[in-house]
Amino acid sequence: MTTLAYESGLQLRKRLATGDLSAVELLDYFLARVARFNPELNAIIELQEDEARAQAIACDKAQASQSAQSLPPFHGVPMTIKESYVLAGTVTTWGLERFRLNQSKHDGLIVQRFKAAGAHFLGKTNVPVDLADFQSYNPIYGATGNPWDVTRTPGGSSGGSAAALAAGFSALEAGSDIGGSIRNPAHFCGVYGHKPTYGVVPMQGHELLSGLPEGDLSVCGPLARSAGDLSLALSIMAGPGQRLGKGWQLALKPAVKQALSDIKVVVWATDDLAPVSSAVSSRALAIGAELAAAGAEVSFTARPDFDPAKAHENYQTLLNSAMTAGLDAEGVARMQRRADNLADGDQSREALITRAAVLSHRDWIRANGQREKIRAAWDDFFDTWDIVVCPQMATTAFVHDHQPFGQRTLAIDGVERGYFEQLFWAGLAVNAYLPSTVFPTGLASDGLPIGLQALGGPFCDYETIGFTALLAERLGGFQAPSHYR
Repeated sequence: MTTLAYESGLQLRKRLATGDLSAVELLDYFLARVARFNPELNAIIELQEDEARAQAIACDKAQASQSAQSLPPFHGVPMTIKESYVLAGTVTTWGLERFRLNQSKHDGLIVQRFKAAGAHFLGKTNVPVDLADFQSYNPIYGATGNPWDVTRTPGGSSGGSAAALAAGFSALEAGSDIGGSIRNPAHFCGVYGHKPTYGVVPMQGHELLSGLPEGDLSVCGPLARSAGDLSLALSIMAGPGQRLGKGWQLALKPAVKQALSDIKVVVWATDDLAPVSSAVSSRALAIGAELAAAGAEVSFTARPDFDPAKAHENYQTLLNSAMTAGLDAEGVARMQRRADNLADGDQSREALITRAAVLSHRDWIRANGQREKIRAAWDDFFDTWDIVVCPQMATTAFVHDHQPFGQRTLAIDGVERGYFEQLFWAGLAVNAYLPSTVFPTGLASDGLPIGLQALGGPFCDYETIGFTALLAERLGGFQAPSHYR
């Protein structure tokens, strides 16, 4: 039965449809694993056992009275979801102490869509404070460990999500991403994660306070242990929100490439702006060689026609503007005083955040205009190329470091680099609104997973996911941590 924990959602659905096991039996199996392993991992921070059991019972009754073909695609499959989503009967805090009692009375839109697809929720997974870290710890729920080594981070902000999948606690997850928050954990934990094209998945129900407008850059997206589950989960999550749905429909084109030999791939293995470890860069180059051996057209030098340094500066401006949009009047005044005292040439992270926090609307429009030129360059680039394979982070999962941000660094091949320098790789897709799928490539010499990104053109979400599925056929996909098998 141990292998049951690591079957895909689609495989579990097949078992349920054939009567191999019931939804209640499957739920009990996963709950037993959570009881056994979660105390040391702390991936799931709130269980919904009673609600999940009621839903599983209802699934079994429907299974007995209806044909399997008439039931939804994830009928009876248990899943977990990131703490930041609104789920009736649970608390949504974003790791912020002042929201400790913020209990939801209704389901958010994405939760509703997964429930309509037959899934039921056994619990919520951990996040960092304000969803703003490469680690997942907060003063309410504590720290989450990585299933490959609990002394290391599972990533953030969807760290509990990726850890739960890698530990075999559930079959599916949903996260969010503005600075790699789906993709970093997928890389660190050895699972799949997809950052959709901006606007493809509505953000309603991923908020602390209802009624807030959707912000710039941020997206919701799925995590899974297989590309097939990732694709199906995206199809469930995608589509206009309640207001826009009155006027338009989403029609993402399907993945049409049937073989790696049909795909044109660029490998961007490292960059002077954000150097990565030799383990990560060599893995990207090795994947490029495998693709070439499979008949794909591969370039290691092609790049879109923009200055990466200026593009990254543009991303940081727009990112930090979005991340500080919730400051109150006192906070804005404090940031303005700091901005007034900054040296003109100060390009430190703190200076970038400070300037972005008090950015005028006029300057934001100018920054957005620069972003549009970058998007146009990507559009031209993807007229020729299908996929860009590049790192997500510089290293494998690093040891927990809960020092203040200003005191943290990342050691890359023995050289200490800025902690947030790696936002360069996350920002390539985020700032240009592009889809990006992180896929597992196997283990490094330290026994930890290495994931890479597959970037594609706008609205080519199923193409990036489909590419990772083809790669898995050749190289293998998810591997389970030995401790949890």
